[in-house]
Amino acid sequence: MAESREASMTEDPAAGKAAERTTGKAEKATGKAERAAGKPESAARTGLGQGPGRLLVMLYGVFTVAAASRSVYQLIAQYQEAPLAYILSAVSAVVYAFITVSLVRGGEGARKAAIVCCALELLGVLTVGTWTLADPSAFPDQTVWSDYGMGYLFIPIFLPVTGLLWLRRSRRG
Repeated sequence: MAESREASMTEDPAAGKAAERTTGKAEKATGKAERAAGKPESAARTGLGQGPGRLLVMLYGVFTVAAASRSVYQLIAQYQEAPLAYILSAVSAVVYAFITVSLVRGGEGARKAAIVCCALELLGVLTVGTWTLADPSAFPDQTVWSDYGMGYLFIPIFLPVTGLLWLRRSRRG
């Protein structure tokens, strides 16, 4: 089809433009038919990581690296000092990584998985934050979620809320 389009464009420029318009309309109709048939949309179409979602992807990516590197070092070098805190930091890194991948991947399935993970993240921050205030001796060392993320400028408490709001909004968009 590309050869016939090129041939028609060289012979008659008007016919070439008409062929391009027809091809573009056919591609749009195919995309609409695929969506109507329930086939998954691409990440570019769903836009989870587009616009303000890019900031979320960046923040979750930074928190993935921060929490993972910190927890790996602590689990290797200081495990005996505060195993619960270091394991919880590793869990937070896994949650952050999963949310990052879901936002980048896009699609309805990834959006739903990210909603579940953001809700679990929020539950974790609230649980660990409250626990560290109620019983500081249970956590001899800080986690990412200690004191509601105070060591990380409280971003861990705002990040899942922002993520949930963005994911809810992207469903309508």
